[in-house]
Amino acid sequence: MRAKLTYAVTAAVLVVYLVLVGSRGVLLIQAGTAVTVPFGIAVLILPVIGVWFLWKNTQFVRKANRLAAELDAEGGLPVDELRRTPGGRIDRDSADEVFARRRAETEAAPDDWRSWFRLAVAYHDARDTPRARKAMQRAIALHEGRPVTR
Repeated sequence: MRAKLTYAVTAAVLVVYLVLVGSRGVLLIQAGTAVTVPFGIAVLILPVIGVWFLWKNTQFVRKANRLAAELDAEGGLPVDELRRTPGGRIDRDSADEVFARRRAETEAAPDDWRSWFRLAVAYHDARDTPRARKAMQRAIALHEGRPVTR
């Protein structure tokens, strides 16, 4: 729940920022000079990119949550078996052990979205966010029946 709240607050802040930037772009265009109009158009591109970024990330999160719910209903969500430090952080060696098992599971069933989902969680636990995201994108594509490149 905390992650959802953080995401919602961050998205709301981004939307407010995009509205403010967009209004500045409109004001620059309304000034009507040879310098301010091109700058205004350039400034208006930023909210377009921001909205696209927010939309893509929101879709990714929704699809990943849908997969998590489906996997939970099947009883296939990965169990948190990681050792923790006294401060609550994940022990690196423990994350590596779990990661090795998840990678072997995925290599054994490369077309199973469930194994890719669990691998994404293992990547995340190992603090490898870019690979976690790629693995989750692959899980989503496999679940949706879209072709995936090797």
